[in-house]
Amino acid sequence: MAKSQQTFSKSEKEKKRLKKRQDKQKKMDARKADKEENGTGGIQFAYVDHNGNLIDTPPDPTMKVVYELDDIQISVTKKEDLPQEDPVRNGKVSFFDTSKGFGFIIDAANNEKYFTHVSGLIDQIAENDKVSYELEKGMRGMNAVKVKKI
Repeated sequence: MAKSQQTFSKSEKEKKRLKKRQDKQKKMDARKADKEENGTGGIQFAYVDHNGNLIDTPPDPTMKVVYELDDIQISVTKKEDLPQEDPVRNGKVSFFDTSKGFGFIIDAANNEKYFTHVSGLIDQIAENDKVSYELEKGMRGMNAVKVKKI
């Protein structure tokens, strides 16, 4: 007589599959019964009002705003539209090492610290001097150049 090919683990897996199928069928039946009992809800609508908010009632047509196509601009503001900023800034030298040829200037307006190099100096400067300068993009951030004593 041949040995049965059905093992304990196979029968357990089959029981789990069967249970899963039955649970799924129960959920489907429950949804069908709920649908028949409460009626079909269908797709619920959401409307967008004149401010862009989602609402459940249609928006008031009198609040509708009409825009001309030419009034809509999708772009970055042009450079000539921006207010002109004075490139010369004022500050105070917080540190300057003449032997190494670099230092730092603290901006008087926003207390930012900017690096300066001896190559960017017009006048000789020392610590605690009031200076005027311009900013330039450097490798590690903004650098003070064209530094003059005030």
